[in-house]
Amino acid sequence: MAFARWYAGGIGKVLGKQIDWVNDSIKVALMKTSYSPSVNNHNKWADISANEVTGTGYTSGGVALASKTCTYSTSKFAWTLDAADTTFPNVSVTFRYAVIYDDSVTDKPLLGYIDFGSGQTATAEDLTLEWAYFYSDEDSGSITTDAGILRISV
Repeated sequence: MAFARWYAGGIGKVLGKQIDWVNDSIKVALMKTSYSPSVNNHNKWADISANEVTGTGYTSGGVALASKTCTYSTSKFAWTLDAADTTFPNVSVTFRYAVIYDDSVTDKPLLGYIDFGSGQTATAEDLTLEWAYFYSDEDSGSITTDAGILRISV
């Protein structure tokens, strides 16, 4: 099972309004299996770009997220950052991580990453990242799935 983590500096920039989730060019790029994320020390694209995958059909820098939203649910008491599912078309790559970053500004701050737990390989196929997550429902204790990249409970 994959899990997501947010880089310390990135989430602070979103909450501090230095990154505009909806209007900035937010991208997702694939990282090699040898990449070792550091939530406290990796802050910008230059810190990790040497770990980006290369492969047939893969575009350096990754793919821009489309249809980004930031919504509040009054029933869940939570904010959710979301985007349309993202496809890397017809790629042949091996990766372990997908890193989300802001491509709108010079230093390209890192926001977060998904760890797929082990190396994943796509061979001449469309690779789609479905933006959904699991969480423990506070009221029922059951595990629930929901659409989104990040959920912030209030």
